[in-house]
Amino acid sequence: MIAIHVDADACPVKEEIYKVAFRHGVPVTVVSNSPIRVPQHELISRVVVSDGFDAADDWIAERAAPGTVCITADILLADRCLKAGGTAISPSGKPFTLNSIGSAIATRAIMADLRAGGDIIGGPAPFSKTDRSRFLSALDEALVRLKRHT
Repeated sequence: MIAIHVDADACPVKEEIYKVAFRHGVPVTVVSNSPIRVPQHELISRVVVSDGFDAADDWIAERAAPGTVCITADILLADRCLKAGGTAISPSGKPFTLNSIGSAIATRAIMADLRAGGDIIGGPAPFSKTDRSRFLSALDEALVRLKRHT
C-alpha cells in the first residue's frame, strides 16, 4: 500500500502534501512531537510522539517500507527510510536516493564539524517558491512511479 509519512515539526510543505495526496488518494500520516493541526479528512491522520530525541524519526523509520514516501529534511532519517526500501524527499523537493545519500551524510558531518569549530555560521538558504514548486513535482512523480510499480 502506498502511504506518505511526514516528519512534520518543521515541515514547510504540509499543505502541498495534502493537495497531492488528495489528488492521488494516498493516505498521509503527520508525525510530530507536539499536536499540529491537520485537515479533517479520511486520508489524513496525526501521530503525536513523545518529545524524546528522534522519537518522530523512529516512528517514521519503523514504518518505512517499499511503497512509503517519507517527507523529511533529516538526512539520517532519509537514509533509514531508503534502507527500508522507501522513498525519501526533502521539503525543498530534492529526492534522496541510495546513490546520493552517502555524500549527503558526509557533507552533513563536515558541516557539523565546521560549525563546531566556529568556521561556519548560518544555516540553509531560506525556503523559496522554487523549492515549493520542485517539491510538488517531486512528490507527484514519486507517487506516479509507485502507483505504476504496485
